[in-house]
Amino acid sequence: MAALLSSATAQPLVKYVVTGDAIPDSLTGSPGDAARGRAIVTNRQKGLCLLCHTGPFAEERFQGDLAPSLAGAGSRWTEGQLRLRIVDSRRVTPSTIMPSYYRIDGLTRVGAAWRDRPVLSAAEIEDVVAFLKTLRE
Repeated sequence: MAALLSSATAQPLVKYVVTGDAIPDSLTGSPGDAARGRAIVTNRQKGLCLLCHTGPFAEERFQGDLAPSLAGAGSRWTEGQLRLRIVDSRRVTPSTIMPSYYRIDGLTRVGAAWRDRPVLSAAEIEDVVAFLKTLRE
């Protein structure tokens, strides 16, 4: 499990500003890579997205149905809204079951592999945002 988390532990968390229901600015100062983002979203050990979400990933079997489909995510939410939902979805929906992918404080029942480290690094968050922006239909 440590090999899967190495990129998320390489750098300390960067500060970000929440404006309304969004984090308007990139966590890294540059756009992410959509191809890397797709790889994270479809990887059941890294992004864990398909445990709860479905999406336009015909090659992936057993997609979840606990959360909204990722199809059309780029049309439903702005880049900043997507970023906040991935960073800390509880800021938008306090009762959500979606994990906070870029938060380490104030969490309970955190698995040992993720204690004191985010699930995804700032760069990985930007990669996922870049990919989700491409999902327009």
